[in-house]
Formats: sequence, C-alpha cells, structure tokens
Amino acid sequence: MNDKAPRFHVFILLAAGILVIFIGRTVLAAQTDAPRLFHLFDTLAVAGSLAVLLKDYQKLRRGDWLLAAGLGAMIGVGMHFATLYSPYPFFGIVRSHAGQAWLRGIFTFIAALGGLAIMRQGGPVLFRAANRDAAGAGREALFGLAIGLPLAVLNVIALQYTQGRPISWQSPAAALLDALQPAVVEEVVYRFALWGLLWLILRSSMPGAAAWYSGALALLVHNFSHFDDLFVQSPLTAIGMGLVVLIFWGLPPTLLARYRSLEAAIAFHWIQDAARFLAGF
Repeated sequence: MNDKAPRFHVFILLAAGILVIFIGRTVLAAQTDAPRLFHLFDTLAVAGSLAVLLKDYQKLRRGDWLLAAGLGAMIGVGMHFATLYSPYPFFGIVRSHAGQAWLRGIFTFIAALGGLAIMRQGGPVLFRAANRDAAGAGREALFGLAIGLPLAVLNVIALQYTQGRPISWQSPAAALLDALQPAVVEEVVYRFALWGLLWLILRSSMPGAAAWYSGALALLVHNFSHFDDLFVQSPLTAIGMGLVVLIFWGLPPTLLARYRSLEAAIAFHWIQDAARFLAGF
C-alpha cells in the first residue's frame, strides 16, 4: 500500500460535518429564527484561527501583525462609513454600524493572522503583501481585476433579470469603498483562513491532495452560504442557482487564490461588488 496515497476518512468526516450544519440550520430556520450560515462559518473560521495563533504565533513575522492590523483597521473604518453595504445583524445581536465595524475589523484581523500563520507553514494560498512584494501584489490585483471585470458586467445583467428591476446608479466613491467589505472580509475569512484550516486538518491524511480537497470544501461553504434563505424556501432551486454562481463567481477566485495570490482573489471579488453596488443592487 502506498503510504502517500490519499486517505479519505478525515475528508468525509469534514464534509459530513459541513453538511450537518447546512441541513440543521435549514430545518431550524423553517421553524424559527436561526443564525445565518455566514455567521456560523465566520465564527468557526475565526475560532479556528485563534486556535492556530495560540499554537503557532511564533511563526508570524512582525510584518504579518502589521498587515493583519492594517486590514482590520481598514475594514472597521470602512464599515463605519459604509452607505451601500449593510450586513445582516450578527446572530441577531450586533446591529449598529459601530458594532458591525468593530466586529468585522476584529474578525478580519484574527482571520488574517490565522491565514498568515498557516501560510508560513506552506499553506495553500499566498499573500504576497506579507512577503513585502508590493509590485507582485499589485500585478496580481490587476490580473484579478482583468479576469473579474467581464463577469462583473454579467453579474449586473443577471441581477437585473433575477430581481426584475432596472439599474439605479449610486455614488461611485461609495460603491468602490463599500465593495471592500465583502471582498476583503470574505476572501480573508474563507479563501485564506478557512481554506488554510481545512488544509491543516487534511494534510496528514491527504498528502499532495490536501490543497485541492480543502479548497473544494471552502468553496462550497462560501458559495452556498449565500443561499441560506433560499434553502428554506426551495432547496432544489438553491442548489441549482448555487451551482451556476459557483461556476461563474466562485471557481474563478478560488483558482486565482491558488495559482496567483490572495490579492488576485480579493480584486476579482471587489470588482463584482463594486459593479453591483454602483448599479444599485
């Protein structure tokens, strides 16, 4: 038997656990108010990042702390002044702009540190800015924008069709600023921290294959968490729409994060939200 062959028992347990969360939340939400899927998985990713930090904080460089703090501060300040982006109350408790600003800033800070600690151990996603590669980070961001722009236009057209309402132009400055909220927070939490955490869990049982299996799980979690309400109303529709969104808007940033860098994935995500906020969606 080849000792380096993938062993799927841990992967199956992880997939089953994720499925239980999706199904359990959907059943609960059909009967009463239930936490949103994003809030559940955000919390798990940040808790996992804290566990990694407690164990491996010594692997971080001084610049890693500064970069994570800068990202957290940027998100916190940006959320405080956001006008087009309004997240759901966190667990139904944190509702104010100020509360959301603190929460999102702290979550981004912790998730970024967790992702960086995992990156320093050979994790699946590279954050070029952490290696003081400003030129490389800029090139990757431009590449992500170039890949994302046509799909951002397609996204606006799709939103017009599915929501049945016309474009309502908003402030370009507000759209560009507010788009940083979902782009940075979701990519750091899901494409950097959660993917890295799943990779840590799978790397012993799936050497050589852990990056892609963990990436697939992180992609599915992030993508289908957008449809938690639709899962309650029409599960088959949620699965169908989720697969379409996964192909056009979930898979590209995953590939960009793996083959290019986190900056490329953030830029791709940012242009999607900037375009829809600008168009009034």
